[in-house]
Amino acid sequence: MSAPARPAPAGSRESATRTYRALWRWHFYAGLVVAPFLLILSITGAIYLFNDEIDDALYPARRFVPAHVASLPPSRLVDAALSAHPGKVTRIDMPAAANRPAIVFVTPVAGDPLRVAVDPGSGRVLGDYIYTRTLVGMADTLHGSLMLGWWGGLVMELAAGWAIVLIATGLYLWWPRGRRGLAGVVFPRLHLRGRVVWRDIHAVTGVWTVALIAFLLLTGLPWAQVQGDVIRDMLSRVGGGYPVSHATSNAPSSAPMKAALGSAPWTLEGAPMPVSAMPSAHAEHMAPAGTTDRAAIAGLDAVVATLARDHALAGGYRLFPPAGPTGVYTAYTYPDRPQGQRSLYFDRYSGRLIRDVGFADYGIGARAIELGVQLHMGNYFGTVNQIVMLLPCIGIVVLVVSGVAMWWKRRPAGRLAAPPRIPGARIAGAVAILTAAGVMMPVLGVSLLAAAAIDLTVRWRSARATPI
Repeated sequence: MSAPARPAPAGSRESATRTYRALWRWHFYAGLVVAPFLLILSITGAIYLFNDEIDDALYPARRFVPAHVASLPPSRLVDAALSAHPGKVTRIDMPAAANRPAIVFVTPVAGDPLRVAVDPGSGRVLGDYIYTRTLVGMADTLHGSLMLGWWGGLVMELAAGWAIVLIATGLYLWWPRGRRGLAGVVFPRLHLRGRVVWRDIHAVTGVWTVALIAFLLLTGLPWAQVQGDVIRDMLSRVGGGYPVSHATSNAPSSAPMKAALGSAPWTLEGAPMPVSAMPSAHAEHMAPAGTTDRAAIAGLDAVVATLARDHALAGGYRLFPPAGPTGVYTAYTYPDRPQGQRSLYFDRYSGRLIRDVGFADYGIGARAIELGVQLHMGNYFGTVNQIVMLLPCIGIVVLVVSGVAMWWKRRPAGRLAAPPRIPGARIAGAVAILTAAGVMMPVLGVSLLAAAAIDLTVRWRSARATPI
């Protein structure tokens, strides 16, 4: 018979307890700060997972058209949209199916940008809307930036970074450490009451959904305000991002693709736009700023014909008229499976194809990110993908609710009841991991430094206030 296991020395048990309580303190404060933002991310993300289904149900009149065999030229669709809403046309989304409308993006003379749905078969205007005032549009904007622009995006990036801290500390706190049986570890003890049952629900929900939550966080970081640029720069340095052959084309005089068009695939957001060679005779005939360039709109018809005839693109792409005298016609696809991504640029005067960039041209890092983005949005595998990505959204809601319930049940009335600071805790390994994470994620790193500075200040003031 084997000898019975010796009990751990009292000193090691006390050290483990101190470490546990120190990490619990971090977990508590991280949860306290990011809980409301994680709720926003999960709820808005769940809405956006089913964006097409929601829009189809809420706005069928402008989402469907009688199936048509032939479509009107895009210039006719633009004319129809401008007749209803004078202004400047910046983009046309060509329908991917015969029963879907074209969407013309119009910046009116006064007011917010509009999206105008036009029947491609008849040219009839079906309706218009301001994207951010639709349910899906509000969810999309809240998800990325809290509808507060750059600063709101920074807040959400900070919340995502601290959510990773929550995952790491939460797994440490969950680890069984000699507990026998699966109750309270992989399934909750629902027959219990009070704070214990909430703790079980919190821990078990976390462990069942942690991998998917981590996936959502990591695949969302490339879209973050600061982290996205860090990742893009890193990939460009190792040749894993935008095609090296185009990386310096027209740079630095040309604008990045996203800045020029307002939207672009992630890999191409910072790619320099090509330019058209403007004949001198055209300089005095350019449209005034803020108005639609009629010559550029007329040229859309030839571009669309070329795309269908020479490039096998008959629909399902985003088309942009040239902006300014050296602008280009741009068409790019953004399908549910990124392997079908293509971006084509045409000279506005000659109609010559300047550049054709496809998924196969991307570096391996950019391909992985584009694939992750489509999985993140629930697009790649259709309904199955949507349901799988819905699970971590639900899991986050349960984690936040159960975490708040645990805190509420343990707190004395009128007090925060935060875990106290634990002196002497051995957390050097955790600090090293956090430091590495802070280096890789600058926004998280700056917030960690700020938190450390606040903690030191509080300790210093407490020490000064303590009588000798």
